Amino acid sequence: MAEHGHPPRQSVAGPPELPPRLAASARTIEGGARWTREWSTILMDRLAAWDLELDLQPGQPAWAGQCAVVLPVTRRRTTGPAAAVLKITIPHEEARPEPDALELWDGHGAVTLLAASRPDFALLLDRLDGDRSLRDVPLDDTPGPWADVVRLLSITPGDSPLWASFPHLASEAEQWTDTLPARWDELGEPFPRWLMESALEVCQSRGVLGRRSERDVLVHTDLHYENLLPSTPGQLRDFAAIDPKPVLGDAEYAVAPMLWNRLGELDGTDPAGHLRSHCSALAAAAGLDGELARGWTVVREVRNALSYLGHGRTGDAERSLWVASSVLGRTLDGLPAVGDLPAL
Repeated sequence: MAEHGHPPRQSVAGPPELPPRLAASARTIEGGARWTREWSTILMDRLAAWDLELDLQPGQPAWAGQCAVVLPVTRRRTTGPAAAVLKITIPHEEARPEPDALELWDGHGAVTLLAASRPDFALLLDRLDGDRSLRDVPLDDTPGPWADVVRLLSITPGDSPLWASFPHLASEAEQWTDTLPARWDELGEPFPRWLMESALEVCQSRGVLGRRSERDVLVHTDLHYENLLPSTPGQLRDFAAIDPKPVLGDAEYAVAPMLWNRLGELDGTDPAGHLRSHCSALAAAAGLDGELARGWTVVREVRNALSYLGHGRTGDAERSLWVASSVLGRTLDGLPAVGDLPAL
């Protein structure tokens, strides 16, 4: 979710049009169609409540991802920076703990939360440079800056009641030991049993019964290149995370999105080997367990593949299966070449 940074613009009186991409995406989310009719009311309410002006030129579209619209705004009366962004998200469970994570991080490694209206799924955030991201850094140079952010975000649970809002990865892993093989069976065993068993072995060892909770940290589970924006406009050294999907668990769970993106930039002579070395570099830079990082990547991509197959998205499933098997050094036969896989 890119919080765009731009110079001040002429304010506009009414709300902009909802971007078509987000309107289409909303139809796939329960309650999304209703939200598309009501989001502008939430926008105008938040502008009034937080004393904001839209910072868009007339006719300029808002920015949108899959689940939220983001608008540049100006804070009328403030002792801090006036430029901010207003993010309004389609209500869904995965987004509910986002403001709690941002509040706990308090601007250390993540975008600063300025205000939140939790019932509206509306956030007022510091405005970062949304025209650049970690995607603009050469692939092999990304582990260091990514790891710097991971270290800042990996805070341990404290006394704040906010910690109660986060899902526990270990509990979910316990459930996946049952749901993943059941779904694999329902779909006709669409990939080899050994890959499924590799995912289940991680779920069993990292589930509630097989691990210690003292290693748990707050994890940004969607920490990919485009969700890391420069902290300072015009530079590509220090980054801040946006759009968290937080859970409480192993920090190694955060590695996978850095592997399933930018596959087209892997070394064409040995893409699977390059993927494994990139995984190792990411883990080493952040002080993580490389084997566990590979294991959680397998779990996440097996889950993704089953979900994609259930929705008829064969190409996306093949990409997930390529990553899951290649990170283990056993790339599945019959998959397209990495350059022919759908890009994220």
